[in-house]
Order: sequence, then structure tokens, then C-alpha cells
Amino acid sequence: MSITTETLQQSLADLFAPWVQALNLKVERLGADSVTLRLPQSGQLSRVGGMLCGQAMMAAADTAMVLALIQHFGQFRPCSTVQLSSTFMKPLSGQDALVTARVLRVGKAMAFGEIDLAGADDGKSVFRASTTYALM
Repeated sequence: MSITTETLQQSLADLFAPWVQALNLKVERLGADSVTLRLPQSGQLSRVGGMLCGQAMMAAADTAMVLALIQHFGQFRPCSTVQLSSTFMKPLSGQDALVTARVLRVGKAMAFGEIDLAGADDGKSVFRASTTYALM
């Protein structure tokens, strides 16, 4: 099956919990080994000072990596997050976020990836994560 931005956008509606869907993530682009999502700026996801909250960043990162794995396999394959190590480098406010997940390595039982979250307007990285997933 050929994976397209439309296929992945539909996966967001079909596979994820309602609270993840409420992030309003939009599939922006596909790379050879990556997926980029847009996380729209929202008062619902902001904390004091209009800064994007860390919980939203982590949820968007985890979601983006699942979509990157769908792209890698050409279809959804059940998986479970084993590890998500996050670094918050600076606050993000006043702009959407672009969340790029890249698959680094996939084995028989485990998959590894990295995620960068940057301001959509200024391109500055504000959050990085490394991930490990158990493949079912």
C-alpha cells in the first residue's frame, strides 16, 4: 500500500484516542524516513504566558512517530511506546509547531526514532525526543 499524507491523516482519525485527535494535528509532509505534522497553536494547549505545554509536545511527538512507523511499514502495525526521552530546550508561543519524526532503525521486535519540534514560523527547535517502540 502506498502511504500518502491523506492516508496518514485518516490514520489520525481511525487509530488515535479522542483526546489525541483534539490536538488537531495535520500531516504536512512525508520524507524518505520521516513524517512532519503541524500542531496548531491553541489556547487549549497553552499554559501561563501562552506557551505550548510540554504534555502536548510529548503527545504530538509520540503520535508523529507512530505515523512515521506506519509510513515505514506501509500499513499500521501495532506498537507500544517503551521509552520517550524528552528535552525541552525553550518555550514556544505565538506560532504553530512542526513535529518531525524520523525512523532511525527497525528490528524484528523494536523500533527506534527521533523527533524534533520546531516553531513553524521561525524554524527554531524547542523540543527533541528519542523513542523506542515495541513492535507487536
